[in-house]
Amino acid sequence: MIYQTLYRQFKKQEKVRAGIIGAGQYGTAVITQSMYNEYLDIPIIADSNLKAAKSAYQMCGIKDDDIIVCDSHRQAAQAIEQGKYVVTEDPMVLMDLPLDIIAESTGIPEAGALYGFEVIKHGKHLAMINKETDSVVGPYLKYLANRAGLLYTPVDGDQHGLLMGMVSWAKSLGLDIVSAGKFRDAEFIYDREKSTVTCLRDDKIEGEVTVSEEDLHYLNKLPDGEIGRYMKKRNEILKDLPLTRNFDVCEIVIAANALGLSPDVPELHLPVVRTTEIPRVLCPKADGGILEGAGRIDAVTCYREEHEARLGGGVYIIATSRNEYSRYILNSKGLLHNTAGNASMIYMPYHLCGVETSTSFLTTCLLGLPTGYEDYLPRFDMVRRTTRDLKKGQTVDDDYSFDYVSSIIPAIKSAPESPIPAHMAFTNKLAKDVPAGSILTYDMIERPKDSVLWKLREEQEEHFSAR
Repeated sequence: MIYQTLYRQFKKQEKVRAGIIGAGQYGTAVITQSMYNEYLDIPIIADSNLKAAKSAYQMCGIKDDDIIVCDSHRQAAQAIEQGKYVVTEDPMVLMDLPLDIIAESTGIPEAGALYGFEVIKHGKHLAMINKETDSVVGPYLKYLANRAGLLYTPVDGDQHGLLMGMVSWAKSLGLDIVSAGKFRDAEFIYDREKSTVTCLRDDKIEGEVTVSEEDLHYLNKLPDGEIGRYMKKRNEILKDLPLTRNFDVCEIVIAANALGLSPDVPELHLPVVRTTEIPRVLCPKADGGILEGAGRIDAVTCYREEHEARLGGGVYIIATSRNEYSRYILNSKGLLHNTAGNASMIYMPYHLCGVETSTSFLTTCLLGLPTGYEDYLPRFDMVRRTTRDLKKGQTVDDDYSFDYVSSIIPAIKSAPESPIPAHMAFTNKLAKDVPAGSILTYDMIERPKDSVLWKLREEQEEHFSAR
């Protein structure tokens, strides 16, 4: 791969040194795979759960005697100098250590804003794994980093990071993007013998429906000219299964801000489709699909039978060339194409989370290149609509809650009755009763004291409105 050649060409005498804030599933995968990367060293992890931080190193085969708990910069610096691995409860310990890049992986919006800001303030590159923070103030953190001569980067392994890379690659070939998006982690498995569809996520069943005999034909081949009707009918038949989750929308809004692609409808279409159906469905209506135009972004649920290959929460683009012969090559060399034959799908049936994130650390620190985005602007916001009546004083839950469904709207300035970006409300209390079906607005949320996230959001609005 060209990466290896470039790494060798630009490699410093020492390995790239990275620190991780947050030792959850993602952060742990970054650490475990880093042990096999000749260019990367991760000598310190910060997590409020020291047991989780230690476990990440233990899973690498590191002996307990070589894992040191530190609560100060001085202790941590000494331990790292001695070749030890450090765990700490305080992320601020990382800020003045000899690290090239720090990854924020807590998944907590306020923490991501606070520590992300401090990383930049302390002169280090910032890898933003925390999509919750990224969806609210990512463009501004990127601006602050660039102003300081640093880089702010999403990461390979996250779906939005991978999608940015795929779109950038296609554009570098001169291809035009008809649509792009991600496959949800959840998949719908069709059992022909039982006439059931089961929602499977991380190999766990999240629901099952039995399809009536008169509706079964909607689960079979999509007829030309009726794709839109069949898609609506499928969603209606499968409405008791989770057709989306809020975190799916979060990744889409980040990619939309980075790539300039737009949702076709605020709630996204979220089609339930076989792999072979995707390019036929997610293209403009004029070409037989469901979209109002080109340059769109969405998320799909993979619909398959048990013996068929899964899509693993990967990403896809549907691309075209303005040259007829080039389109012929795309369609005849293994790619699935739409009904009109003028656009083809290129897809990646996986996202490997932290296992592949080291690529972003290394390209940032060795090559001076962030992952993916072209012009990261606050174009859109993710907002939430309530699914049931909520009471004053109730705490707003995270993206796994079924109390809300998310949608994407053009970004607007904050005002009392303006929709509030979803992750600005997270962990804060409702200031009033909120009836079912309401979009959360600023005046519905108790403003937290001394919030870095809210402060950065205000600065982001001021900065980009002045451009």
